[in-house]
Amino acid sequence: MSASDSPANRLQALFEGHRLTPTQRRIAHSMVRRAADVPFLSSVELAELAGVSQPSVTRFAVALGFDGYPALRRHLREVVPAEPVVDNGAFNEYQQAVEAEIENLRHLAALLADPAPVERAGRVLAASRPLPVLGLRAAAPQAFGFAYFAAKVHPDVRLLDEAGSMVQDRMDAAVRAGASALLCFALPRHPREVLDTLAYAREAGLTIVTVADSAFAPVARYSDLLLPAAVGTGLAFDTACAPMLLGRVLLEALCDGLPDAQARLEEFDARAAARGLFVE
Repeated sequence: MSASDSPANRLQALFEGHRLTPTQRRIAHSMVRRAADVPFLSSVELAELAGVSQPSVTRFAVALGFDGYPALRRHLREVVPAEPVVDNGAFNEYQQAVEAEIENLRHLAALLADPAPVERAGRVLAASRPLPVLGLRAAAPQAFGFAYFAAKVHPDVRLLDEAGSMVQDRMDAAVRAGASALLCFALPRHPREVLDTLAYAREAGLTIVTVADSAFAPVARYSDLLLPAAVGTGLAFDTACAPMLLGRVLLEALCDGLPDAQARLEEFDARAAARGLFVE
């Protein structure tokens, strides 16, 4: 089975086009993350996995057009067949975490087979002057990394990495200076302050581009364009290789949207050499 035809992608296709409540998006998110196991879970087990009630799972199945959860599960067993079992018995827990991240990267590669969403995001972000980049708590390193590199090609990048009234003040300043878009990195566990900040950004008229762990993450309802990249959950703390790589891909699309990006990079390299900034 190719990455583009993986169980996770088939589930994603099943959910697309349906208006789901926040609770239902949470169920969908959990199903995508455990795509290979979901066709064999009872409604009670799926409810426990998603942290919702069993009746919520039933309502979710009905919202997708099925008579109930048993009908949904039968459908899943047809359209999401079990993948060949890979014997991970020889792998220790650290190796298993790496293998899971490799699979996340394969899923990301499959999504990027259609480059249009990333290219559109790059154009939207390139046109925003200034460009605010939001990342709170676990997502702060992703936002910092993007902002660091983007500042080499974009004339005005503003990192927003602290919540509360301060981030709203800085967003107001960006809007007054002419910002038209906001880039947000959002990773689990999703802080409520991220949702509050995105709601504020939407009221301010900004177009919101979001890199998140799932198309059904809580930030989806505030995002004009959401680019998903799964996180690894096999260790005590989530791993975010796929979101980081997606951020770099988005940087490439940003450069494509800035006609003077190459000239700015060459100018930076010349200044860095003159200052002896890097050890060769």
